[in-house]
Amino acid sequence: MDVHLFIPCFVDQIYPSTAFNMVRVLEKCGCRVQYNTNQTCCGQPAYNAGYRDDAKQVCTKFIGDFAGSDCIVAPSASCVGFVRNYYPSLFDNSSHHNEVKELQKRIFEFSEFLVKVLKVEDLGAALLAKATYHDSCSGLRECKIKTEPRQLLSKVKGLELVEMNDVETCCGFGGSFAVKFEPISIAMADQKINNALETGAEYIISTDLSCLMHLDGYIRYKGHPLKTMHLADVLASGW
Repeated sequence: MDVHLFIPCFVDQIYPSTAFNMVRVLEKCGCRVQYNTNQTCCGQPAYNAGYRDDAKQVCTKFIGDFAGSDCIVAPSASCVGFVRNYYPSLFDNSSHHNEVKELQKRIFEFSEFLVKVLKVEDLGAALLAKATYHDSCSGLRECKIKTEPRQLLSKVKGLELVEMNDVETCCGFGGSFAVKFEPISIAMADQKINNALETGAEYIISTDLSCLMHLDGYIRYKGHPLKTMHLADVLASGW
């Protein structure tokens, strides 16, 4: 299967190793991975800030960059959820209307692509550690992803996965929310980290590096004995 990668802005700039690990996993599954170097942003930051016209320009470029691709896979439920759920309203009754409807069916978050499309769960990964999983709001509510990451993690040799309390509660990041409402955002991160620490976990794993970046900043500030890890990095471990 031909797979086209969409690498979100913050992954490209801050966590490129996660993108490379996703490529390793997809190639191990037999996929032919392609990357359009002209790709930029999905348009979510501008849209969330209220700049709909500017966002539409970026989104139009996204549609063109991935025209004709079989499957688009991204290590971010946030970006995938935005394309699926907000592009239709942006391009309703426009010349891109049908393209967007077709695009919705071709774009996948990494874990759901592995489990639902490739029908793969055991990647031969190994990680000797105790971990807990964080359901990102975008993954859980916009992409309807709940069991897929857990199915993949259950096959990782040596990994003990323990559920934390209030696992479906937001971590407090929310993009610009963390800047505009810093005290609330910090309190939400504190609650999430305390719940994770109570499990005795060494790692917090998620599908979204935006959440993990926020939580990792709080962990480092407080000096907690906890690390963050993206699902792709876990699945590329031990082989």
